[in-house]
Amino acid sequence: MPETKILIIDDDAASQAALQLILDSEGWKVRVQPLATEILNELAREEWTLLLANVAMTGMSGPVFATLRDLAQAPAFEAGKRRVRVLFIVPELIAAHAQPILEYEHVPYALKPFHMHDFLEKVGDLLLEAGAIEKPIRQVRLAYAGPNRRGKDRRKSRDRRETPMFAARDDYYMTEEEIAEYEKQETDERKKPKYKPPTDLGSPDKNKR
Repeated sequence: MPETKILIIDDDAASQAALQLILDSEGWKVRVQPLATEILNELAREEWTLLLANVAMTGMSGPVFATLRDLAQAPAFEAGKRRVRVLFIVPELIAAHAQPILEYEHVPYALKPFHMHDFLEKVGDLLLEAGAIEKPIRQVRLAYAGPNRRGKDRRKSRDRRETPMFAARDDYYMTEEEIAEYEKQETDERKKPKYKPPTDLGSPDKNKR
């Protein structure tokens, strides 16, 4: 199976650290490119499996966005050749503008700050589509990490300070029964009425899609 290569297009240090912490722990090759001007060059010089692109950098129009949109909409394989899969990353401050456009274009996206469960599901779907993994990401665990690296990386993850972008990495490794209970709790939580401040502070509702 070809090496799984993930390119992160993001100039936000917190996002870079969070994404690298999660994705590198699976044993995949992860590279960060903080310059929007280099996106097309990166695509030309290397065969990436997955590209995570911050729309604040790519914009919502123009040649870069159009190229990534076309790649996201195209089949993963054509004439035996694999195309890079694209997941757009949407910062909270521009979500109200970006979400309708991405949904109209029918391309995958994830909102920041990330919810680890939802984010990994989206990444897993795209890697599965690209043929980079053979099972849904819930079942992958650390199958692609080397035998000497697995224990060390798990200990390293526990030692690192949690990033506000994600919950703890080890929380994701659950049985199917635990996952079902976790999802039920999340559904119940979303049904609860949201607290509304007494005055309008102009804060966006991050739970509204």
